[in-house]
Amino acid sequence: MNAGEARTLIVDVLASIAPEADFDRLPGGAVLRDELDLDSMDFLNFITFLHQKSGIDIPEADYPKLSTLDGAVSYLTR
Repeated sequence: MNAGEARTLIVDVLASIAPEADFDRLPGGAVLRDELDLDSMDFLNFITFLHQKSGIDIPEADYPKLSTLDGAVSYLTR
């Protein structure tokens, strides 16, 4: 998966959780939970959906690496 594909996947997943968000204006380094007003269950759903759609195992210890858009893209393209 390249960075463009990863970003598209992440935005699609986030749009299903926070449909009112403007992803064109989402800074890459912004903390997703703060920027999109996600609670802990929303963030867990984000991780779960990313795993389901990408097939990449995401251990709980790695959740902080996915806290920003840039971090999530980097994680999925490693």
